[in-house]
Amino acid sequence: MAGPALRLGILGCDTSHVVEFTRRLHGVGVGAEQQVEGARVVAAWPGAPSEVAPERVSEYVQTLRDMDVAVVDVAEDLASHGLDAVLVEAQQGALHAGLALPWLRAGVPVFVDKPFACAAADAAAMVEAAARTVTPLLSASSLRFAEEVLALDVGRVLGAQTHSPASLHPANPGLFHYGVHGVELLYALMGGPGCRSVRCVSLAGADGVLGVWDDGRLGAVRGLREGRTGYGFTAFGERALVAARVDTAFIYRNLLRVIVRVLSRAAPSPVSGAELVEAVAFQEAALRSAASDGDAVALPRI
Repeated sequence: MAGPALRLGILGCDTSHVVEFTRRLHGVGVGAEQQVEGARVVAAWPGAPSEVAPERVSEYVQTLRDMDVAVVDVAEDLASHGLDAVLVEAQQGALHAGLALPWLRAGVPVFVDKPFACAAADAAAMVEAAARTVTPLLSASSLRFAEEVLALDVGRVLGAQTHSPASLHPANPGLFHYGVHGVELLYALMGGPGCRSVRCVSLAGADGVLGVWDDGRLGAVRGLREGRTGYGFTAFGERALVAARVDTAFIYRNLLRVIVRVLSRAAPSPVSGAELVEAVAFQEAALRSAASDGDAVALPRI
């Protein structure tokens, strides 16, 4: 990427992503095939209240310091580091709108890690703020950019089924905590928004979620909490049926390449605002359906 590297700031440090992203951007502790050019993390604020992994924050912060990242005590102090963009990394989705909106309203590009939000209203507020200020906004699971997804060639996808781990946490209810990966993978395969209703059965060992798209296609997510877990999908296409296990070796690298392009304004976001909001609404609908023993729940029109 031509020109000076983007200067990035991090909001929230209770996820290993802050370390894994910084290693790849700084070329520290990873091979050349994992490194991503065009951006550096210059500052981080660990103060977002963590209900997910507070015990890991000090460890991650020290690792960031070891990679020459300045750590600030007050979020507003990030601005003094001349940031070009920010990464919202707090694991708790309900915090994301509050963390992202001041930057979006100021015209600073933002990446929001998964889950984008835990309420469609919060998701819509971020999308609207980005549109109003013509500011890049991206949120995506790294699974969207897995090699197996990028290489998929089956013609039009007539339906898809995905699976991912789906551990639960009260701070990110239902699919929002980890099943979000399966949801994001499903939306990537289905080609974006258009789901009209969702049914979900949630049991101790698994979630089974079925979405019906406006054009009659079916998309399903199986969230795994028992037995061998992993990531994968089946894509039912016009020309082929492909079942694939997702290899996670390069998903962070591939996601970071997209983050750098979008936040530097070199490329538009591959995930539309409508898709960002609908994927959150899908997860909200799954929660409501699970609470009503699998009844169909209509998604709001985005």
